[in-house]
Amino acid sequence: MIALTIALVALGVLYYYGTKNFDYWKKRGVKYEEPIPVFGSIARIIFSKISVTSFLVEIYNKYPTEKVVGFFKRTEPQLVIRDPDIAKQILSTDFHYFYNRGLTHERTGIEPLFRNIFFADGDVWRLLRQRLTPAFTSGKLRAMFPLIVERAEKLQARVLKEADAGSVLDARDLMACYTTDFIGACAFGLDSDSLSDENSAFRKLGSKIFKTGLIKHIKMLLKEAFPPFFNHFSFTAEIEKEMLSLIVSIMQQRNYEPSIRNDFIDMMLECRKQGKMIVESLEKINANGTPEIVELELDDILIVAQVFIFFAAGFETSSSSTSFTLHQLAYNPEVQRKVQEEIDRVLAKRDNKLSYEAIKEMNYLHWTFNEGMRLFPSVGFLIRESTRPYTFKDLDFSIDKGVAVMIPTQALHKDPQYFENPDEFQPERFNPEMFHQNTVYFPFGAGPRACVGERLGRMQSIAGLAAVLSVCSVEPAPTTQRHLELDPHAKVIQSVKGGIPLLFRKR
Repeated sequence: MIALTIALVALGVLYYYGTKNFDYWKKRGVKYEEPIPVFGSIARIIFSKISVTSFLVEIYNKYPTEKVVGFFKRTEPQLVIRDPDIAKQILSTDFHYFYNRGLTHERTGIEPLFRNIFFADGDVWRLLRQRLTPAFTSGKLRAMFPLIVERAEKLQARVLKEADAGSVLDARDLMACYTTDFIGACAFGLDSDSLSDENSAFRKLGSKIFKTGLIKHIKMLLKEAFPPFFNHFSFTAEIEKEMLSLIVSIMQQRNYEPSIRNDFIDMMLECRKQGKMIVESLEKINANGTPEIVELELDDILIVAQVFIFFAAGFETSSSSTSFTLHQLAYNPEVQRKVQEEIDRVLAKRDNKLSYEAIKEMNYLHWTFNEGMRLFPSVGFLIRESTRPYTFKDLDFSIDKGVAVMIPTQALHKDPQYFENPDEFQPERFNPEMFHQNTVYFPFGAGPRACVGERLGRMQSIAGLAAVLSVCSVEPAPTTQRHLELDPHAKVIQSVKGGIPLLFRKR
């Protein structure tokens, strides 16, 4: 009898814990996805039946007349923003309410490698953003371009070799190798050769960062659901050790002074030489109402954290967007022909050599890449977290501090309200005469937390595409799927299941 009572009490406590807040959206008059105990509305995400992006696209399409739709991440209320004007307000106008991404929390323990400009929140983010933004000026990017050209030439050699052999290449893997080699040179100042050696250390490191598995998935769930008991779980400890050893050894070789390589570690060393980072606090207010002054030293582990995200984000997003663009060109030969005519015309004026100026001049290729990212943005959604109570004035309801809002980039990019014939691949959409600043398009985010490395990512991607398409054409292979299947395990970065096999034909 006692055992039964204890069991019933335990079940009651579990039920209460697993259903609290389930009236949150109902009380505010917001339509929402019905939750189930413990899992909320995201059971399929938890069990890797659907990716986060695909889940948000489903919600977006299910409620066509709503401006916002609620759901529950376990017991936490979250909000999908369907209206682009509200989205822009959150990302820009009312940014001071939504400067956090909320991807890490003090309660779950912030791992050292997550103290980077992408994951960091609050004052740490602001300090890093202020110091790192000048590292991506046009002058810095121009100085870095020779590193891109070297890797692009190796990419050309690889595709020509495979084209001569009539081999089918996985475009996703090919562009991941190119991106890995570029970042190896650009971030670490090292000459990796992933394009020739599939077992290169950098290729393995890139795969390790994004590798998912059952044990890792269970650890993540336990850490998020029960932080007091599972805070000790670490997802980056092994990578942290490898990267700290590597980067510190490189900085020691340079005597902690910028070298002549103009790579990312040089940028970090230059940032360190500027002394402590100092800003007005976003989070702390003096008694007189003015912001406190906060400061932070750019120490070794902070530098490693920035190089980590530079490697991880650049590796995954650039290889994803370029390979998807090649996939679309394979099925749209007329667009591919126009791209190649432009590449040939621009390079003919420059002794058939890639250069910073040549890449800037390839307007139609830029439009084509933009259209690829419209159909398949590497980051399929944006997330922000309210830092204080916030009122949606036009909708007449408020949310509390700590509520996450999700902006479904993928869904907005394919809504016929904003793009005519949205499933068609039409680079001309991005002709400046047709494209306007208020167009619903933000593959790199928007507002103060837009991607700080956007221009570098574009430059690297356009150079890789130009290198390939100047010597080869792409066609669907016998095993190529016209409509690619998304990996249901994908979280923040979208991924394709089974790769993107294509035929590369020598021109």
